Amino acid sequence: MDLRFGDSKPTDEERAAVDALLGPPESSWEGADRSDADLRWARGGRAARDRRDLLLPGLHALNDRVGWISEGGLDYLCRRLTVPPSEAYGVATFYSMFSVRPRPATVLHVCTDLACAAAGAPRLCEAAEARLGPESGVTVERGPCLGLCERAPAALVVRAGEDAAGATAGGGVTRAAAVSAPAAPDAVVRAALAPENAPEEPPAALAVPQAPDPGLLLLGRVGTVDPADLDDYRAHGGYTALRRAFALGPAGVIREVTDSGLLGRGGAAFPTGRKWQATASQPDHPHYLVCNADESEPGTFKDRVLMEGDPYALVEAMTIAAYATGARHGYLYLRGEYPRALVRMEHAIAQARARGLLGDDVLGQGFSFDIEIRRGAGAYICGEETALFNSIEGFRGEPRSKPPFPVEKGLFGKPTVANNVETLVNVLPVLTLGAQAYAAIGTGASTGPKLFCVSGSVDRPGIYELPFGATLGELLTLAGVRDGLRAVLLGGAAGGFVRPDELDIPLTFEGTREAGTTLGSGVVMAFDDTVPLPRLLLRIAEFFRDESCGQCVPCRVGTVRQEEALHRIAERTGADAAADITLLREVGRAMRDASICGLGQTAWNAVESAIDRLGAYE
Repeated sequence: MDLRFGDSKPTDEERAAVDALLGPPESSWEGADRSDADLRWARGGRAARDRRDLLLPGLHALNDRVGWISEGGLDYLCRRLTVPPSEAYGVATFYSMFSVRPRPATVLHVCTDLACAAAGAPRLCEAAEARLGPESGVTVERGPCLGLCERAPAALVVRAGEDAAGATAGGGVTRAAAVSAPAAPDAVVRAALAPENAPEEPPAALAVPQAPDPGLLLLGRVGTVDPADLDDYRAHGGYTALRRAFALGPAGVIREVTDSGLLGRGGAAFPTGRKWQATASQPDHPHYLVCNADESEPGTFKDRVLMEGDPYALVEAMTIAAYATGARHGYLYLRGEYPRALVRMEHAIAQARARGLLGDDVLGQGFSFDIEIRRGAGAYICGEETALFNSIEGFRGEPRSKPPFPVEKGLFGKPTVANNVETLVNVLPVLTLGAQAYAAIGTGASTGPKLFCVSGSVDRPGIYELPFGATLGELLTLAGVRDGLRAVLLGGAAGGFVRPDELDIPLTFEGTREAGTTLGSGVVMAFDDTVPLPRLLLRIAEFFRDESCGQCVPCRVGTVRQEEALHRIAERTGADAAADITLLREVGRAMRDASICGLGQTAWNAVESAIDRLGAYE
């Protein structure tokens, strides 16, 4: 592909997709027909730079309409946004859901990550590939976790085109359906050939084995409230927390959140009140709020269930966070593999805006706030907050060096508070119960309830809500752990393994640290003795190799060397593996000490714990 403006022309479909997002071009410099456009001026300077953040939605618009991004389509989008094609090409090729090469309009994504691999995903892929040849008009792509771990093995069908069902942001139209899982080859093939006839996804409540239980603080409305009905949400306590926030004032809200001891639920466990206070106190304006809903850690699906089952709770929680921190605009960065969550959140935001709960005068309080959804496109690294900022701004999703920290210079170089979905939804019970009552739940250092994503060798996989302090064994008993338990992976691919005799570990941030492992974002994956551990570790290494952004040498090279060593070990046993295990330790230490962000710093964790705690290669 030519990395300069070339002679390739967009098709009518591609032009329509881009124009639906950006409006008609205003001059020939932007691609308008020379016969009826002014050649005497071109958008430039700040006006041009301010549109750069529409690059990712524009790429989605092209990919959604046609199924891939052609040279002519990319060229037209770049002219409209005055972005160099070389930079736009670098962005388009950064994301796994985009293609810059021709492919059929229908793509079948089959998850081959940890839970699905253990449940037979490789056999599902082979069967689908055998039955969906080139003449079928379907491309089968093996990929990382789809966030459907409770239904493993899982598959997602995406069909591009103007006449398919289901509108998406950016003017393109696409049909995306999560195949009813556990996916069987026949069901997968039928859905791929006719996505419009794919069976409806099961309700979000089926991913919550405890539902319906109104006593749950975070999941109580899932399965009880109609996720599309704002009045139903309000009848079950919705917007009580926002009204209390207005009564307390911004400083009062931050004080309540701080006194509650609420820690971030994304894995870093940073005090939420401190983050909010640091952002609110910055003199530079505007302030921004970013909700990180790009959960891509293998085994994580709690944010999806919250957005699908209780979307108005997230809208309310984001409004409270914005009020407290002085933000007037919020971005919901939503994982691209979550089509139903996208539809639910779009509807919830539109309804809240129509009813005066978003917009220029929220609840008549003179407070202005609105939410914009930005879809990710398949990049685990964009779960890192500064990589997410770059993604929104229209650049490659590569992490930034810190300092400066996001509370000082974040999105668009302005003070930004970034929280994940679970953290924000926890703010609602903080305000409705009060800080002291909330802090009384859990333990002194880990307060409140926690959501756990349980999958693998259990009878009842799904999202569980427990107070901090419950043990790993208690959680697995609830989920119905099967006989022959071999290992439990805490924290996902970036976490660590524990043995079956360590199930008394308390599920708290401090308890898991003392046990030499990590709680992470709440992933709990159980594996019985039918799962080949070496193959599991190799899949983790492949995941990190694929998802490394390549910006820093320790991670770019280290993840490749880790995978190569594990491949060699898998082919040998005994003393031959000793040298490679030594190499793994050296590479792991280098990645942990020198990588820019958490991806490289944690890429060795699971492998190290499997060697040291499980004796994986003895």
